[in-house]
Amino acid sequence: MQVIVDLCVVPLGVGVSVSRYVAECQRVIEASGLTHEMHAYGTNIEGPWDDVMAVVKACHESVHAMGAPRITTTLKMGTRTDREQSMRDKVNSVQSLRNV
Repeated sequence: MQVIVDLCVVPLGVGVSVSRYVAECQRVIEASGLTHEMHAYGTNIEGPWDDVMAVVKACHESVHAMGAPRITTTLKMGTRTDREQSMRDKVNSVQSLRNV
């Protein structure tokens, strides 16, 4: 099953700036080869369910390995069985209607 997720991993107990932890998580996501797009408050990732969930787990493992004692994660996800739809398809659909 294909899934599109919106992932936001926030380490706790590491101070105010979390950018180095986010950068590490981005390296994990990039290494996965999955289609992804970072935005201001997270990253959209698409691919097979098991591969995407493995990346979420790997992000947690990497951030903990950097010394973060706690992590809070927000994960929104969507699947559909009626047809294939990529992240780009979803954005294009809305943009085409906006420009009407």
